[in-house]
Amino acid sequence: MTQQELFHRLEDVRRRMDNALQAAGRSSSEVLLCAASKTQTAETVALAAELNIDLFGENRVQELVQKFDASAYGQKPVHLIGHLQTNKVRQTVGRAAMIESVDSEKLILCIEKEAAKQQIVQPLLLEINIGADQNKTGASQSALFELLETAEQCPHVLVKGLMTVPPKADTETEQRRYFAAMYHLFCQAKDRHYDRCKMEILSMGMSGDFPLAILEGSTMVRVGTALFGARNYPQLSV
Repeated sequence: MTQQELFHRLEDVRRRMDNALQAAGRSSSEVLLCAASKTQTAETVALAAELNIDLFGENRVQELVQKFDASAYGQKPVHLIGHLQTNKVRQTVGRAAMIESVDSEKLILCIEKEAAKQQIVQPLLLEINIGADQNKTGASQSALFELLETAEQCPHVLVKGLMTVPPKADTETEQRRYFAAMYHLFCQAKDRHYDRCKMEILSMGMSGDFPLAILEGSTMVRVGTALFGARNYPQLSV
């Protein structure tokens, strides 16, 4: 994909974001655009990094490491937005500006241990499975405050908010209900006034539904296909 093609796709995404923000009575500075660059080459990511994209998001630790070490993101931060296994924490902490997919006490403590070794504070988001979908990762709504209490005791992690990937609904009204429920949970957590858990970021909305997420309070949308086109997954050898 050429940079010109990326530019035109980005213009369309930004236009749709602005329309949703205007409809919600919000300013353009309230929502960050995360380019979900799963399966994209370091060369394509480097071209995108020169455009009006706020940050990048990777689903796989291996891709994040490869592109980070190749300086593909330029001066833009990169978040891990896919599921993180504890055995990949060492590779992720310190490279990812934020880990968005933290969904268990075990993972929080593992990140805390590695961040302490590196003598850094690792920002993260807690991922909530807002639709209780068995096919998706994320903690249950009822587990959120226990996770916040755990993070509150960890001096080398800093919770910055919440993330979700809701189920795909049949109607826009139903889809907005998931986002609205997530925003309500976000506000509940904010009202607790934790010292080390700051509810500043609500990461929700992807290529197929990000305008709806913005209408319901999202502060970060993760857009991949709408920017880069359909993903080409490598064929597995038999």
